[in-house]
Amino acid sequence: MKNKLGARVWAALLLVGLTGQFAWTIENMYLNVFLYNTISQDPGYIAAMVGWSAAAATVTTLVMGALSDRVGRRKPFIVFGYLAWGVSVAAFGFITVDGAAKLFANAAAVAALMVVVLDCVMTFFGSTANDAAFNAYVTDTTTDENRGRVESVLATLPLLSMLVIFGAFDGYTQRGEWRAFFLIFGALVSVVGLLAWALIDETPRGKSDAPYFKNLVYGFRPPVIRENGALYLSFAAFCLFSVAVQVFFPYLIIYIQNYLKIDNYAIVLGVVLIVASVISVAFGRVIDRVGKLTFVLPAIAAMFVGLLGMYFVRSMLGVIVAGCVMMGGYMLVSAALGADIRDRTPKDKVGLFLGIRMIFAVLLPMIVGPQIGAAVIRNSDSTYIELGQVKSVPTPAIFLAAAIVLLLSIAPVLRLRKWDAILAPLQPEQRAEADAALRDGAESIGVIGGADGPTKLFITKKEGKRDE
Repeated sequence: MKNKLGARVWAALLLVGLTGQFAWTIENMYLNVFLYNTISQDPGYIAAMVGWSAAAATVTTLVMGALSDRVGRRKPFIVFGYLAWGVSVAAFGFITVDGAAKLFANAAAVAALMVVVLDCVMTFFGSTANDAAFNAYVTDTTTDENRGRVESVLATLPLLSMLVIFGAFDGYTQRGEWRAFFLIFGALVSVVGLLAWALIDETPRGKSDAPYFKNLVYGFRPPVIRENGALYLSFAAFCLFSVAVQVFFPYLIIYIQNYLKIDNYAIVLGVVLIVASVISVAFGRVIDRVGKLTFVLPAIAAMFVGLLGMYFVRSMLGVIVAGCVMMGGYMLVSAALGADIRDRTPKDKVGLFLGIRMIFAVLLPMIVGPQIGAAVIRNSDSTYIELGQVKSVPTPAIFLAAAIVLLLSIAPVLRLRKWDAILAPLQPEQRAEADAALRDGAESIGVIGGADGPTKLFITKKEGKRDE
């Protein structure tokens, strides 16, 4: 496969990827605002919605990723998934408390439940099309030499989607025109599903004869975990980073609106997203050049500084500056770790490992992170009364909590760097032996160098025995 991607591949990556991110932006950020502003201000509903949708996304990606491997095609899952995804997005426009009140006494609770259930349905179609099929297509199409660049571009798409929605369509939500808002983006997602049929040029991989249900549990088997120890360490690093993001991200717009009292939050987010996107694209080649794990630690440091800045700032300008640092770091960490995971994923089992990736990148973070954020919010004294109801408001403490969690991601990154430093200078057969020893918990590994590279490998096991 050539290192350089063609225009058609880039067009597919950008159009299909960006449109999917429109739907995910609505799901991850605007459904929270929709629920908070029109149905209930209890942060518990938001945390529950995020958690259940994360579970739906993980199970769907696991099942449909394995199915796409078995079928040997990604394109049909992308096309038909996007068509149904768009319909489910549009359906949110028809959920109202008044509508629920016609059938149920506790209208607010029922309407909130309807949102949660429909979110899971939407997530099923979205994860089939995007998380399982499109992500597998990206891995199938790229190489180790260009994944850093591709990931840095794809990492900007969530921010670009937010920028477009905040800049051009946020007025619909501000005026309470939620039905029109959901219908516009539902139609857009479905139309792009049709366009994807003509745009995506896929070479069938051939059907797999492996038992389907055996493939579903493939990534959970202890021998598989041991054989791919570095991949699971990379998963762990991405998981801790993603938990940190989910501590504050579901409450970000609510925080800016209701705690900082910044009405023009679209301007703030627009500037932050543009700057962060430029940073991500600019450093894409640098990630490939210096190495993903070498790059990720400075990126974590930048995000940490930005989170601390968000904890202290209160002015619009301060939020813009701190937000640029925070989101710029976030983009770079996501790109570097995402590319590292793709590099370590076995090329013939991409779909099988996408479900495992979802557990670490989506399920655990979106269950644990929002719950941490909700607990921080509930334990604060920041509330206000509207129409006789006491409403909780997110506080700056969510950023401090996120910064603390982010620091935990450093440990698996350091372990991976040590792992790779040991394996890098070895010959292929020695690398396999050393890799197995590292998975088995070897105390130390050493080599004696020769003119053509390492010639002797020494492995010290935990019980003190030495292999030569």
